[in-house]
Amino acid sequence: MYPILMRLADRGLLETAWETDPPAGRPPRHLYRLTGPGPALAAELAGPEAAPVRLRPRWEGA
Repeated sequence: MYPILMRLADRGLLETAWETDPPAGRPPRHLYRLTGPGPALAAELAGPEAAPVRLRPRWEGA
């Protein structure tokens, strides 16, 4: 899965960032967000039978 995410990021379809303030006792998470043409491409590839996706407008703390 991670190689696919990195390829999408290399093509400008995803932004990636490390979590800036993880809770104590847990390593930081690597966060991903669709950007540019990413949301439209994802909707097109999912087709009408896919479940609706609720996207957050921004990452908290990023």
